[in-house]
Amino acid sequence: MARKTLTDTSVRALKPKDKPYTHPDPQCVGHYVRVTPTGNKSFLAVARDPTGKQKWITIGNADHLDIEAARKRARDIIVSIKDGKDHTGPQSFETVSKEWLTRHCEARGLITTGELRRALQVSVWPTWGGRDFVSIKRSDIASLLDKIQDEAGPTSADKALTIMGSIFNWYAARHDDYNSPIVRGMRRTKPKERARDRTLSDDEIRLIWSKCEGTFGDMVKLLVLTAQRRSKVASMRWEDVSEDCSVWNVANGNKRQKGTGGELVLPQMATDILRAQPRFVDNPFVFHGAFGKSHYKSYDQGKTALDNATGPLPRWTLHDLRRTARSLMSRAGVRPDIAERVLGHVQSGVQGTYDRHQYREEKAHALAALATLIANILAPQDSKVRKLKG
Repeated sequence: MARKTLTDTSVRALKPKDKPYTHPDPQCVGHYVRVTPTGNKSFLAVARDPTGKQKWITIGNADHLDIEAARKRARDIIVSIKDGKDHTGPQSFETVSKEWLTRHCEARGLITTGELRRALQVSVWPTWGGRDFVSIKRSDIASLLDKIQDEAGPTSADKALTIMGSIFNWYAARHDDYNSPIVRGMRRTKPKERARDRTLSDDEIRLIWSKCEGTFGDMVKLLVLTAQRRSKVASMRWEDVSEDCSVWNVANGNKRQKGTGGELVLPQMATDILRAQPRFVDNPFVFHGAFGKSHYKSYDQGKTALDNATGPLPRWTLHDLRRTARSLMSRAGVRPDIAERVLGHVQSGVQGTYDRHQYREEKAHALAALATLIANILAPQDSKVRKLKG
């Protein structure tokens, strides 16, 4: 009995199994659909070269490439393999970008690799996934940026453009006759226009602090008390904290990360927050996630709950807390260079090159001054008013 014709509908209907498997295309010998246990489907071309060696070439993701287009590419690739020629054929944008993620991002240990992959999955692959990489022109980029801007705003469009630019430049560096189609003037915003200057007022600090509850609430408090990045607080491990929770060594995972605050002697307010966190044998993180051995990641859910508790406030983000803490340190009389070292900002010029002092005590005094000011802000307002004698 002849096998049933493979269509786009039947490809989508293929069910995942415990192990990866390939489903043949009856209309094109050497063309297969590969299905992974997670349900991901991709098209493959298989043939033997003149030496008898079998070649398996990935054509593209079945979510972004229809069966007829995949068959056409498969036939071209199979002919090239059998003739002993370049068998890669036209590479899809998704294929190139995945190789970029592997060779450029993962190999270099970039901590933003997961974020970059998600951005591609959401904003770029649905439109360009199966598109021939070298066929993408400037007009295609402009059209896609228009689409992203309409759906998610100009900042999201610029973030996508930055990722595309890195991919195009990476590909150009590996191919003699390719030039990136991106040119100056394609951005939708200017960096200076995107810069935020939001800091929380004393009243806002009091209100938000009073509504902070649970794991997310403790993280928010620690963000203000330490001026560290959200990712650093969320991924804090017990092994990075001293036994009495008075010292936190802010880990720098790899040399390509931005600078960190290093070893921080914490004020009592921060120490008390850490000591209150439950410890789990199977989870190394101070702020544990909902599942398994991960750290806290439900930022949107936590922020939404906090916003609902505080009521309407001018829009603020977790990163605004870092800016607020830095501003409070200036208000508390902390030297600018010490405050910058608390934040982990890399020192520039000769000082950054030759000054290897760790500034442990100076940073401790800065955080103590910050905590004292915050405690004063949080103190009941009535306690600050002294009754004058008659």
